[in-house]
Amino acid sequence: MKKWSRYTHNFTPGPDPDFPYLDENTYFSFTDPEKWNDDIIAVGGNLSPGMLLSAYEQGIFPWYNPEDPIIWQSPDPRCVIFSGKLHVSASMRKIINTGVFEITIDRDFAGVIKSCAETKRRGQSGGTWITADIIEAYTELHRLSWAHSAEAWQDGQLAGGCYGVLMGKAFFGESMFSRRSNASKAAFLSLAEKLFNNGLAFIDCQVPTPHLTSLGGEEMSRKDFLELLKVYNISRKCAII
Repeated sequence: MKKWSRYTHNFTPGPDPDFPYLDENTYFSFTDPEKWNDDIIAVGGNLSPGMLLSAYEQGIFPWYNPEDPIIWQSPDPRCVIFSGKLHVSASMRKIINTGVFEITIDRDFAGVIKSCAETKRRGQSGGTWITADIIEAYTELHRLSWAHSAEAWQDGQLAGGCYGVLMGKAFFGESMFSRRSNASKAAFLSLAEKLFNNGLAFIDCQVPTPHLTSLGGEEMSRKDFLELLKVYNISRKCAII
């Protein structure tokens, strides 16, 4: 995780207790994209359902260090997997088809997000960005049917999984974890295929990485990504799962 001291020095860590709670039907307007000069769009606020859903509708998501206030980001470039572009290798297809893992959807959201928080990441020192506040907020989104998980089970144990937010014809991927080789990939690819078969247009993978590129992810400018949200009218008005 990066340090954002020039943005955060006047704020207290975590959600602002004085910021109003926004329910899932409340819309919060962030700043005009024409004024965005950096990946960081805003600092502060809270993780209430209306705040989070408003952020996703506008191409923004929270990403911050545990000692920071909430930092709202919109990376440039963005990484997206489009319908028809998902890449499943022959070896992964065999793993999925032969049932090496039992794949489920939304069976254990709490277990998935907790495991994602506990997983050590390359280049990550100290704690995880998936704090107790993040876990509470996305668990509430799951209760409201906006956040979803996919689980890969082996020998009755949770071996891997992923979670994200589904809004209209877009799935905004958040994190994944794996305790067994290929478990997270099997969960993600199974979920992706299910969603694409149900009419999903694209998966937002946030920041481009070689791993995501190998799965079919492609870079696009933030400007084009924001236009993509408009083209598919991505909002909280409909769901496909």
